[in-house]
Amino acid sequence: MDFTFSDDQLSFRDALHAMLVGEVTTDRIRSRWDTDSGTDEALLQQIQAFGFGSMLVPESLDGLGLDLVDFVLLAEACGRAALPEPVVESAMVVTPLLVDVLDRGLGNGGVQEVLDGLIAGTTSVAVAHPINPCVNFAHQADWLLLEHGDELHLIHRDSTTLKSHKSVDPSRRLASVTFDPSSDTQIANGEAGAKLWRATLNRGALASAAQLLGLTQGIIDQCIQYSTDRQQFGRAIGVNQAVKHLMADVAVQLEYAKPVVYRAAYTAAVSPDRADFAVSHAKIAAARAAMLAARNSIQLHGAMGYTWECDLQIWVKRCWALAREWGDDGFHKNRMHEWLLRPNALLGPEFTFGRRSITDSVDVA
Repeated sequence: MDFTFSDDQLSFRDALHAMLVGEVTTDRIRSRWDTDSGTDEALLQQIQAFGFGSMLVPESLDGLGLDLVDFVLLAEACGRAALPEPVVESAMVVTPLLVDVLDRGLGNGGVQEVLDGLIAGTTSVAVAHPINPCVNFAHQADWLLLEHGDELHLIHRDSTTLKSHKSVDPSRRLASVTFDPSSDTQIANGEAGAKLWRATLNRGALASAAQLLGLTQGIIDQCIQYSTDRQQFGRAIGVNQAVKHLMADVAVQLEYAKPVVYRAAYTAAVSPDRADFAVSHAKIAAARAAMLAARNSIQLHGAMGYTWECDLQIWVKRCWALAREWGDDGFHKNRMHEWLLRPNALLGPEFTFGRRSITDSVDVA
C-alpha cells in the first residue's frame, strides 16, 4: 500500500503546525491550568477559522468533505504541539457520529441543529463512550452524546449531573456523567446504536493514536534541543552515544508506528466495518512509542525531567493520559486476538498492508 500523502495534505499539515507552534506556547498551556474552563477561547476561534469544525462533514451537509486519511496528519500536528483543547476529538469523533446518525435517517431535528452549531463553531459537544470512565471537557460542552446500553442519547449538559475528577494531565478537565435516559433524548438504539458506538470507539482510538504520534515527535524535538544545549564536562551531553541511543530507540518505534496508524485511518475511511483490527493495532503501536518516549525523555533530562518547572511534563503527562483513553493496551490486544483467530482472517504478508486486507468482503459479525 502506498502511504505517500499528497502535496495538499502535507501543505495543510504544515500550515496547521506553523500556526500551532506560534500560538500554543508552554506559557499559554500553563495559564489554562488555573482556569475553570481549561481552554483558550481566542485560540479556539483561530482553529475554527482553520475549518476544523467542518472538515469531516460531507459537502452535502455544507462541510469540506475530507476523510480520516486527510485528517490524521492534522491530529498528529495537534499532538506534536500538545494542544490542550479537545478539537481533535470534536472533529474526528463527535462530528462523524452526528453525521452517521443523519445518514441513517435517525435522530430528530435537534441532531441537525447541533451539527450546524459544531460546523459554525457556536456549539460544543462531548461524547461519553462506556470504555472511558470519564468525559473530557464535559463541563464545557453544551451537549453530550451519552450511552445507555445500545442506545445513543443526545442531551443538554444542564440535564445531566457531572462530577469532576482530577487527571494526571492538568490540561484535561474530566468528569463522570449521570443522566436519566428518555425517548425524547434517544436518537438511536438496537443494532443501529451498537454500530454507531462501535464506529465511535474506532474513531476515538484512532484520534488518540494519531495524537500520540505527534506527542512522541514533540518529545523527540525537545530532547534533541535539551541534549544540544545542556553542557557537561565542557561539551553537549548529546554527543554521548548512550544519550543518542535513548532517542534513537524512540525514533525507531515512532517510524514503525506511523504506517500502522495511517493504514488504520485508511481502513476506517474505506471499510469501517473492518477497522477494528487496524485501529487496535494502531493504538497499541502508537502508545508503545509514546510511552517509551516518555520514559526515555525523563531519563535524558535527569532529575529535571520529574520537576513541575520542566515543560517536558506537558507532553509526558498527555502521553500517559491518551495511552489509556479509548481502550488501554490490554483491551486492544484482546481485540487483535479475537480478529486474528477468526476462521476467515486474512493473514500473511500479502494482506498485512495490502489493499486486499481492507477491501475484501468478509463476514465481520
